[in-house]
Amino acid sequence: MSDGTPADLFFDAAIGLLQRVRDEEADAITAAATLLADTVAAGGRLFAFGAGHSSLAAQDVVYRAGGLALMNLLAAPGLVGVDVMPATLGSRLERVDGLATAVLDTSPLRAGDTLVIISLSGRNALPVEMAASARTRGAKVIGVTSVAYAAQTTSRHSSGTYLKDHCDVVLDSKIAIGDAELTLDTIPAPFAPASTVVTSALLQAVLATTAATLADRGIEPPLLRSGNVDGGHEWNARVFEEYRDRIFYQH
Repeated sequence: MSDGTPADLFFDAAIGLLQRVRDEEADAITAAATLLADTVAAGGRLFAFGAGHSSLAAQDVVYRAGGLALMNLLAAPGLVGVDVMPATLGSRLERVDGLATAVLDTSPLRAGDTLVIISLSGRNALPVEMAASARTRGAKVIGVTSVAYAAQTTSRHSSGTYLKDHCDVVLDSKIAIGDAELTLDTIPAPFAPASTVVTSALLQAVLATTAATLADRGIEPPLLRSGNVDGGHEWNARVFEEYRDRIFYQH
């Protein structure tokens, strides 16, 4: 590790990744935003899914100030976050065949909807099966993953494929294998993961573009305002009422 504090070096690494994503994924960001805008305009619903720490980026785009009100979290027990005990169970569940299909069978997802699936490695059975199954149901899939994993790891799905192979649009987070940006002679393992920072920024860039795309088409983007500013709750109540059949976290 070169000169500079660990904090400085982490910020440099994260900023470098964000610059790469901005420059190299511009077309994919536009394509993903267009797909989301098309879905909204056609009356479809939006869902986001991630397991383990990938769920953090999914939760970041659901029910938040400045975000699209129509983005719903597709949740499954033991998969959203690290609140399951033991936490290692979540990692095991990602490798279980059939689980993704069971989740979709009991979810509101239907033809005409769009599902954002976030998986850093994209190699486990869960995200691969979920993407493939969602598409067979007539839904569109946006995958957020590190494409590098597909070149340097083995798929854990029986098909030998990865999340990226079952998507209408792929957003590459550029995160290196292992998700650790720093090394130090006095520390035996690489450390300082940046996937959450980069993936969340990537998705917020997509949603910002989606809102602008809808506005360009003459459609008011269904955005939420902060409940901590005057008038915020009233604004959100109007949006919830107008789109109540497409917002599932209200039920």
